[in-house]
Amino acid sequence: MAKKRHQTTARRPQLTDGEIPVVGAREPCPCGSGRRYKACHGRAAAHAATELVQRPFEGLPGECDWVALRELVPAATVELPLKGGLPEGVPSVTLATVLPMAWPALRRDDGSVLLGLQNDTASGDISRDMADTLQRALEAEPGTPIQARRAPADGPRMQDLLDAEGAFEPVVHSGFEFWVPDSENAAPEVAASLERANAAAIPTVKLTGVDAAYWCETPEKNHLRWVMPHPEEQLLDALARLHAAGRSNLGEGTRLVGSFRAHGLTVPVWDLPSGISADDVEKPAAEFAERLAAALATDAPLTPEERRARGGLTNRQVTLS
Repeated sequence: MAKKRHQTTARRPQLTDGEIPVVGAREPCPCGSGRRYKACHGRAAAHAATELVQRPFEGLPGECDWVALRELVPAATVELPLKGGLPEGVPSVTLATVLPMAWPALRRDDGSVLLGLQNDTASGDISRDMADTLQRALEAEPGTPIQARRAPADGPRMQDLLDAEGAFEPVVHSGFEFWVPDSENAAPEVAASLERANAAAIPTVKLTGVDAAYWCETPEKNHLRWVMPHPEEQLLDALARLHAAGRSNLGEGTRLVGSFRAHGLTVPVWDLPSGISADDVEKPAAEFAERLAAALATDAPLTPEERRARGGLTNRQVTLS
């Protein structure tokens, strides 16, 4: 008879959470628990990848403008300062609302990086996905577009990569010529793509007198869309006070019509007559900002008229994200 093989009593090596590699969901977990990865350490990784971050741009300079460029502005760019400066061989990093072919990022032939903002993301944290894309773009060969992927759950966020003291100053463009260094001499297929993109872009202008307010022109009427940093409930109370008092407009023929919710912030929207330009609304917007500041500082209970006004504004909210 063959001898029975003695069962080993040696313990399997125990890995810490930081050492657990990612394997297939149905494979045994590398930690040695005997369970499938998806039921063990994969559970936390999947939760981290899908949990929605309500304010992905919180803590970044210009949070309100990040939201505007993500949801409202067709064509804009911003130079991004990195912590510790730019790597060797990377002359600049530029955030762009959208890139050709909806690429998440592009390492140009000269080594500079374009990072797209208006892209679908694989996880619930836009900031983490963008940081992963940026890191890969910084390491890519010049002339390489960066493809989308799910960022590691423990990867850095944009807040970890950008200089917190750096300015965030969007430049709004009338079209997408910033896609190519020399748009006038672009190849025919590139020129055709630019023409299509430019035809679909809504004319948009950033106001200079107040933060994160964007005028836009549509065929029927113009609009002002203003991303505000105040807590939603407090802001709605303040807007209701002004609305009930007939002080929520931006001049004759204008009207506060509702608001968007986007990435944890509220975006009041005004209808403007077609004849009102961005320059025309600069002074009224600055005056409204002063009225709003006073209303935000008031903590008295809303009157019945103000409660009705607030209900109307709440009913006209649209959630973008």
